[in-house]
Amino acid sequence: MERKLRLRRREDFNKVYRHGKSFANSQFVVYWRKRSDPVCFRLGVSVSSKLGGAVVRNRMKRMVKEIVRLNESKLHPEYDLILIVRKPALAMVYKELEGSVMHVLRKAGLLKGSPPFSGTRNPPSTRGGNQRSGSSNRSK
Repeated sequence: MERKLRLRRREDFNKVYRHGKSFANSQFVVYWRKRSDPVCFRLGVSVSSKLGGAVVRNRMKRMVKEIVRLNESKLHPEYDLILIVRKPALAMVYKELEGSVMHVLRKAGLLKGSPPFSGTRNPPSTRGGNQRSGSSNRSK
């Protein structure tokens, strides 16, 4: 990934964390913040030392950066992004990782053609599945 496309300084990361929005799935968390100069997006990848040694962390960073690099034409150029890797991602192969990264970016509204994330979730009653009414199913 080109140097100009990377978030590197602590203050840049802090701006995204403080003033940005976030979305997550079970393998990744994405934080994003709109930039004032929409030349190109910038990416930062964070992998906790709790997930493994330096070899494991650096491998995950390289794989995530490569996934984003190969799909950069699908991303909106006006955002700073931070992808945080969660533990379940360690057990995944490259294709699964790619699907998960694209899923979290799509759900956050960061891919071209996907609607922006509104910040609200569906209430439980609209998700479908087996719904119980409050007290009618309880035995006494």
